[in-house]
Amino acid sequence: MAPLPSLGLRARLLFAFALLCVVTTAAVAGGIYFQARNDILQRTQDAAVHAMKNRLETLFPLRSATPNPDELRQIASAVTDGNTRAIAIYREEHATTTPGPPPRRWRPGENAPPPDDWQIPPQLRQTVADGVIAWQRVVWQGEPYLIIGTPLLIIEPDRTTRASGIEVYAARSLLAEKHSIDGLATSASLAGGAALAFAVALALLATRGVLRPVRELGRAARLLGEGEMRTRITVRGSDELADVARTFNNTAAELERHVKQLREMEADARRFVADVSHELRTPLAALTAVADILDEEAAQLPEPAGRAAKLVSQETLNLTGLVNDLIEISRFDSRVAALALNEVNVAELVHATLRTRGWSEQVHTELPPTVTAQLDPRRVDVILANLVGNALRHGEPPVSVRLSADPHSITLQVRDHGPGLDEAVLPHVFDRFYKASATRARSEGSGLGLAIARENARLHQGDLTVINAPDGGAIFTLRLPRRAHNPDGSPE
Repeated sequence: MAPLPSLGLRARLLFAFALLCVVTTAAVAGGIYFQARNDILQRTQDAAVHAMKNRLETLFPLRSATPNPDELRQIASAVTDGNTRAIAIYREEHATTTPGPPPRRWRPGENAPPPDDWQIPPQLRQTVADGVIAWQRVVWQGEPYLIIGTPLLIIEPDRTTRASGIEVYAARSLLAEKHSIDGLATSASLAGGAALAFAVALALLATRGVLRPVRELGRAARLLGEGEMRTRITVRGSDELADVARTFNNTAAELERHVKQLREMEADARRFVADVSHELRTPLAALTAVADILDEEAAQLPEPAGRAAKLVSQETLNLTGLVNDLIEISRFDSRVAALALNEVNVAELVHATLRTRGWSEQVHTELPPTVTAQLDPRRVDVILANLVGNALRHGEPPVSVRLSADPHSITLQVRDHGPGLDEAVLPHVFDRFYKASATRARSEGSGLGLAIARENARLHQGDLTVINAPDGGAIFTLRLPRRAHNPDGSPE
């Protein structure tokens, strides 16, 4: 399962600010809303109960403990006002009053009278029947109402009270309070939206202030990684980000100093190698002439002297090869190496390389005869000689060379069937002077052959790679364009 993409720093900061604002606004506005809602309803409820008690006190003393329908109607009328409907109940009898003026169209926000079909909740009825004043909020036809119920008591001459059996209920509309509460909710929502917008604006300003130095740091680090050692960051302020910028500048300056020293040392080393190599050519030429003479006379010399003469001749040849390789490497390092391009038949070039070194019988070839390319024959010969020579010395037969081509490039593969290369060795095969191997014998060469081969491939705008074959052996793959150019763009 692929990992989920992570949000950027800007998105995370915006999300954190917005979440904090939403949580804070919801907590504060929600708390204020519920507190205000409860206060409004509580005040309305207390006022309605107090008003109902005051109106009922005007009825005492009751004219009859067993009221008739007219007396029940009078009792209900005593607690009725412009926005309250009342009902008085005595056993099976009840009387309902219609409040105030004739029915009219009620405007939003006004307290309207309850509908004619309103009913008393059974739980409230039971509580009042037990002699307790009670109230309950209900919703009829989508509008809220407060129903207050109270029993009427009879005071005996001995000042004791008893229930008269008369119950009075008043229904008061809470529509105006509902509109007030809805207004509070709307205000809270608007305040929350404004706070969220303000928080997002602050988050954008904060992220801009934080991310600008971060972006500058990233850009500077990228340029530093690309080799722009003079890259520095402008230090602003004295906060933690400024400390990071100063640390980066100090690090970059120190890195620039070390890189400059290393480049100077590398240039000195390359110059030393080039100078020594060129200085050695003259004495080596004389040594080679003497070695050739010793090699011709070695067979006629006594055994110890003959062996010594052959050894001197061989080591002179090895030293000459090392010097030539060093000179070639110095040309690549100084970027003076150039191609001498010619239109060549690649198969014929490969056969000539094998034939010149006496490898034709040892190497199996698969070479289409009609593939041509514009190459430097000498440099391609050097590449092939190194690859085939290594395969023959360090691998196991059969060794093969295979050629393939497409309209834009050619590919030469040199393969052996030996034990292959150790995985730890593969990344270093083309390193200079790298000769150690866990699976192949120590090379008698300079350790520069494969490095020179890759440099020649890159000079052609191609490449040289190596892998281990699944069934054993190493496969070196040379890819070259069919129309190479010199580094300066010239065809030759």
